[in-house]
Amino acid sequence: MRVSDLQSKEVIAQNNGKNIGKIIDIDILENGKINYFVVEPKKFLKKINIYNNETCIKLEQIVKIGEDVILVDLH
Repeated sequence: MRVSDLQSKEVIAQNNGKNIGKIIDIDILENGKINYFVVEPKKFLKKINIYNNETCIKLEQIVKIGEDVILVDLH
């Protein structure tokens, strides 16, 4: 799977179903392994300044990558 494929999917929290946003960047370690994904909040949330920070999702937090969404466990 390509990074561009992941960037087109919505990231959803498994525990409450909230839409976290979309992947905008990936942090890769020197050995080539993925450290975490950087998720940007949804655009309308940024405009009203509820969430203006990016969220980092570690690879271990990903529960399932579906056709349209990526489910993550934020606990």
